[in-house]
Amino acid sequence: MDVLKKFDPWGDPLCTCPPKYGLNPYTGCEHRCVYCYITSYIPHAFKCRPKKDLIKRLEKDLAVADKRMFVSMSNSSDPYPPQERRLFLTRKCLEILLKHGMNVQIITKSDLVVRDCDILSEVPSVVSFTITTLDERVAKKLEPGAPSPKNRLKAMQKLSAAGIPVTLRLDPIIPGLNDDEIEKIVWAAVEAGAKHVTSSTFKPRPDSWSRFSLAFPEEAKNLHAYFFEHGWKHHNARYLPRKLRKSLMERVEKICVEEGVTFASCREGFSFKAPTCDGSHLLKSWRPVHVC
Repeated sequence: MDVLKKFDPWGDPLCTCPPKYGLNPYTGCEHRCVYCYITSYIPHAFKCRPKKDLIKRLEKDLAVADKRMFVSMSNSSDPYPPQERRLFLTRKCLEILLKHGMNVQIITKSDLVVRDCDILSEVPSVVSFTITTLDERVAKKLEPGAPSPKNRLKAMQKLSAAGIPVTLRLDPIIPGLNDDEIEKIVWAAVEAGAKHVTSSTFKPRPDSWSRFSLAFPEEAKNLHAYFFEHGWKHHNARYLPRKLRKSLMERVEKICVEEGVTFASCREGFSFKAPTCDGSHLLKSWRPVHVC
């Protein structure tokens, strides 16, 4: 396989994702989120560029792909960067996946996904929106190149109204920065139609910690000991102390239970009751009503 690859090639024991393929139409991401981990393994990670001959390579991969698996777009770069408005590369990928009968999961911070509602209304799909804050001021520093949280919620509402399942990725939660918004974010997402929440805590690597420290110096100062003295290291990432992480995940789970949506944590090492961690179980509930 070339551009279509089995998810989690590193075999992280904390990964609980179901079998799926990962597809990144673009290399790099211009959202420039300070917490992003791709800068640790992708050169020029914040310079987004389309993959060369992607459509031809994808067609070749799909000829031998396991049709029982679904395709997740994207895990290392947003499938809807600004240049997608003129290149339509992600849209072309969706058209090919539809032709080959593949189910699709989209992970994005962009409201541009609504443009492709017509295709998503034809293929079993689920769209996961990452929302880390409702505070526009914080969002501009935390995710400087991404569309506003308000626009993401509007997009979530439009897709949900069209019968396309949507989920919330409340990830990462950063104590002292956005943990006071946990309940508000879940409420807003559920009101917009989210049926599942996946959540996780900030797990900085040297590069993302450096960016976070520059963008939020006071918060970084307060968190330093939690990560580097009281926490633990997993692979190249720093984890908060287990007790603190568990208390944050329990808060998310509590509000999810109250709101009647499923919940799962991501790579935290905690159990959860949802059928899947990534919300892909909602593919079974795909019932488009109308095109956006």
